[in-house]
Amino acid sequence: MTRTISLRNIDPGTLISCCLAVAAAQMCITVPAPINGEIQAAFGASGSQVAWVTLAFILPTAILELNFGVLGDLFGRKRLLVGGGFVLALGQLLNATSQNVTMLWTGQALAGIGAAALFPSSLAVIAAATPGEKDRAKAVSTWALSISIASAVGPLSSGVLATVADFRWAFVPPIVLGLVVAVSSWILVTDSRAPEGRALDWPGQVTVAVGLTALLWGVIEGGERGWSSPAIVGSLSLAAVALVAFLIVEKRAESPMFNLDLLRIPSFAASSVVALVGMFGFIGTGYVVSIRLGAVMHLSALRASLPFVILQLIPLLLAPVLSKMLTRVDARWLLTGGLLPMAAGQFWIAALPVTTTSLTAFIGPVLLLGVGFICVVSSLTSAAVNAVPIEKTGMASGATSLVREFGQALGPAVISTVALSIASSALAGKLSGADAGMEAAAGPLAVVSAGSESARAAAQSALGHGMAVGVVICGCASLLGAVATLLLVRKNPGRQAAETGEPAIQAASA
Repeated sequence: MTRTISLRNIDPGTLISCCLAVAAAQMCITVPAPINGEIQAAFGASGSQVAWVTLAFILPTAILELNFGVLGDLFGRKRLLVGGGFVLALGQLLNATSQNVTMLWTGQALAGIGAAALFPSSLAVIAAATPGEKDRAKAVSTWALSISIASAVGPLSSGVLATVADFRWAFVPPIVLGLVVAVSSWILVTDSRAPEGRALDWPGQVTVAVGLTALLWGVIEGGERGWSSPAIVGSLSLAAVALVAFLIVEKRAESPMFNLDLLRIPSFAASSVVALVGMFGFIGTGYVVSIRLGAVMHLSALRASLPFVILQLIPLLLAPVLSKMLTRVDARWLLTGGLLPMAAGQFWIAALPVTTTSLTAFIGPVLLLGVGFICVVSSLTSAAVNAVPIEKTGMASGATSLVREFGQALGPAVISTVALSIASSALAGKLSGADAGMEAAAGPLAVVSAGSESARAAAQSALGHGMAVGVVICGCASLLGAVATLLLVRKNPGRQAAETGEPAIQAASA
């Protein structure tokens, strides 16, 4: 007899508000993908400037998410939900009224700060409001489903609005949703906190923020300014110093945001590498597809959004199956089974000619990417958590989140630099006059949009080659993750013994 799990033990208003909160944060990640071409054309943005539209949102989310979780524990999660909703809406308002790319970056960064408050707070409120294990599992499943729905709605609404009106209208739905989150959280959410043993790690927060920002800036701008440029050398040097300082302060901190002792566990270290390269490859591929369809081939925002809609609908279809597989299949095998189809999809996309604009041609690789991605995301945290002793579960989950978010930021940074550098090298000496000046000042994307007919064709071919190489790198990253998973990721013997009741010594010797 099948038993239905109800949510009668959690306040409906709290659950609805938390689901809206994570949906708003997730929607903002996917909104820019179909309109990168419109952004580039409207502001005359270079390739690195377009890349920063995505990174300006992801970077603060990655950097601040863990410490916002601590703030919620200390001062109340309801406050963070309300404040995060308002800050996200304000950032999206700046985006909707942006007159230049700098204003757009500012809005994205502000919205990213709001999202960094919403992601951990919404999940923590749900966990605190559901004392029963089965009710909590059902509520968290609903929370995760909200992420999948928002991921599909975001690019679709963005593509439709940018097609029928100015691209800035794509940022209006997130404004409305952010305000709804703030108001509903204030009225409906049952507050909670857990201050015992929690403390903010400001030295770690500052050093990791400086290190990651300087690293990403140096990587993105190095392709255009030259790697020997004093600004790039200075930026990468600052990143190295700040990240070393981060390791030092985390080692000495009483309550570190990233517990470095976890990296001494080989399986956890391998899981962290997989989280980094897996997200790097997936987001890097998504960025290339968005630039290719929008900025290079000049498809409408609606047509450019369709591959992303298909990609994000797959988690909705597979969610029931995966929830059962996670309880029956070792996370190691599910993770490997996700990375391999991801790699296949990436190599397939790399092989498609840049002039390919038919949605039909993208269905196959996008399906492989989508299936692989949902398997990877579903099993990443489980693989990392299973690699550590049971008492370190919380630390492992938080550390994996930080690494995963950094991988998402690193993907567009590295792949855009690789693709645009290769395209610029391919164009060297082939353009003349105004076309050559345009390429020198704003890069290949400017030429493919506003150059002469022959220059546009040359730029299109050069960009196609550069993007293909970039996606091949993404595919190799996925393969690297699969190999690391097979060779190194294992379940911690002590954890396995605790879950099965088997003596730890016996489990370790098995």
